[in-house]
Amino acid sequence: MTLVKICGLNDRAGLDAAVAGGADMIGLVFFPPSPRAVTADEAAALSAHAPTPAEGGPLRVGLFVDAADEAIAAVLGALPLDILQLHGEEDPARCAAVRARFGRPVMKALGIATAADLALLEDYAPAVDRFLLDAKPAPGAALPGGNAASFDWSLLAGRAVPRPWLLAGGLTPDNVAEAVRATAAPGVDVSSGVEKARGVKDPARVRAFIDAARRA
Repeated sequence: MTLVKICGLNDRAGLDAAVAGGADMIGLVFFPPSPRAVTADEAAALSAHAPTPAEGGPLRVGLFVDAADEAIAAVLGALPLDILQLHGEEDPARCAAVRARFGRPVMKALGIATAADLALLEDYAPAVDRFLLDAKPAPGAALPGGNAASFDWSLLAGRAVPRPWLLAGGLTPDNVAEAVRATAAPGVDVSSGVEKARGVKDPARVRAFIDAARRA
């Protein structure tokens, strides 16, 4: 069954829809420029309304962009995270250092535009536990992800990815099934594609996305 991650959750309505729909992962963004950003205290309060993984609830994924150890530690001091998603320019050495220091699985987001970008998978594989393959942001883009842009899925056709991975970038309830069929992605990640306004999740679209991904 396709794993589903709903990212950029910042209110109860979105969280409740993700949990009720059976999302496997919920993403909390700790990157202040993002319209989906939450503070550690806000994330802790929101997370408290979802069952824990031990209770059958979703894994908590914290999204960080080129964050210092102190920033990551401050978040972990406020709430438990199951996975640390590194969505900036972190190199393999930095990913390995974060994983070693905090004892959490690391998911590295890689921006994909051409086949050459996929060559980085082998470099990062020893240092991370998962990949998130996202559309490479356009030059000058304010955010490293969540830009409602997709990449050429045919780049992944028949491609062996050396770690478990999620497909991201421009996914919506309308195209997620097609994306899974085209790429054989074992998991999918969505943020802007289930919003009614920038940074505001639409519970109906969250549920529709999960349903469509499961049917794929």
